[in-house]
Amino acid sequence: MSKSVKIIIGIVALLLFTVVLKYFKDANTKNLEDFVVEKPFYTSINSKVVATGSLNPEEEIELKPQISGIVDDIFVEEGDIVEKGDLIAKIRIVPNEQSLTTANSRVNSSRLSFDNANTLYKRNKVLFEKGVISKQDFENSELSLNQSKETLNQAQNDYQIIRQGSVSGQRLANTNIISQISGTVLEIPIRVGDQVIQSNNFNSGTTISTIANMDKMIFEGQVDESEVDKLEEGKSIKIVIGALNERIFPAKLTFIAPKGVTDNAGAVQFTVKANVNIEASLKIRAGYSANAEIDIESKDSVFAIKEALVQYNRITEKPFVEVQKEDGKFEKSKVTLGLSDGINVEITEGVKEGDKIKVWNKASKDNEDEEDND
Repeated sequence: MSKSVKIIIGIVALLLFTVVLKYFKDANTKNLEDFVVEKPFYTSINSKVVATGSLNPEEEIELKPQISGIVDDIFVEEGDIVEKGDLIAKIRIVPNEQSLTTANSRVNSSRLSFDNANTLYKRNKVLFEKGVISKQDFENSELSLNQSKETLNQAQNDYQIIRQGSVSGQRLANTNIISQISGTVLEIPIRVGDQVIQSNNFNSGTTISTIANMDKMIFEGQVDESEVDKLEEGKSIKIVIGALNERIFPAKLTFIAPKGVTDNAGAVQFTVKANVNIEASLKIRAGYSANAEIDIESKDSVFAIKEALVQYNRITEKPFVEVQKEDGKFEKSKVTLGLSDGINVEITEGVKEGDKIKVWNKASKDNEDEEDND
C-alpha cells in the first residue's frame, strides 16, 4: 500500500471518529429547562358560589280535560296572551258503545218502574178518596212514585253524561277547556283531531295546553354538596342570563332543598330557587339558561398568588409552590391557603414578598420522587 493511500485512510478515519464523538456528545447533552416565574401580589378576593339552572315562571299550570274525546277546535296559539276564563279548546264526545247501551237499558228499566208506580199511585188515590184504603197505604204508593221518578231522572242524566259529556244544559262545563289563570300560552301539545283522555285518580290525563304567568319568574338551579352549607335563604344574589348578553338581574334566594340528588357523574346536587326581579317591559322566555352568582366572603388587600401556581402532593394532597433561589434553582415550599375566587388565592404562610414562584407545566421525575418522600 502506498504512503498516500495510508494518509487518506487515516484522514477519513479521523473524520469518522470526530463525527461519532460529536453525535454522542449531542445525544448526552441535556438542555436546561427555563421556567417563567411570577411574584406574589396584593389584591381583593371575592369568594362566590355559582349555581347553574334556568329561568321559569313561578305560576304555571297544565289544562287537562274532564272527559275523554276528540279535539274539535283550538282557539289559541303558542305565545298568545289569555285571560282567566278564556276559551282554549273544545272537545267532541265519542261515547263508548257498551256504556251507552248499558245506560240506555237502565233508562228503559227505570221508566217501566216509574210507569208502574204511577199506575199504582193513581189507583190508590181513587181508592183513598172513596175510603177503601188507609192514608198510610196511599202515602206509601206516593213515596214509591217519587222514588221511581228520581231513579228515572238519574238514569237519564247518566245516559246524557255518557252520550254528551254532561247533563243537558251544562254541556259547556266539560266539553269546553277554559283557562284557569291569566298568562301566556307556553305550549299546545295537541292538535285538532287528537284523542284526549280525561284526568282522574288513575290517569293524569292529556295536557291540552300549558299556561304561565310570565310576570313572576323564578330561578331554579343546582348547587354542589360541598357549597350548599355556605348558602342562606333570604340572601340577595345575582342572576346572569346568557341569552340576554350576560345581563344581570337582582334576585333573592328563597329555597334550599333539604335533600340532595345524585347526578349521572355521581356528585350530589341540591336544588335552589330564587325570586328574580325583571322589568315589566323586558320580554323574557321560559326556560332561559341562567347562572346564579352568590357572594360568600370577600377580603381587600390580601397577600395572594395565581391559583394556577399551586401544586399538590400526590400522596398527602397538601399544597406547595416552587420558589426560585439565588442560584436559579427551585425549592419546594409548603404553603397555607386562604380565600380563593378560582383565579387568585390568599397565601397566609410559605411565601413572602418578592419571592419568585415557578409557573409549572409538568412534574419532572425528580419532583415526583421528592413528593413521594414528603
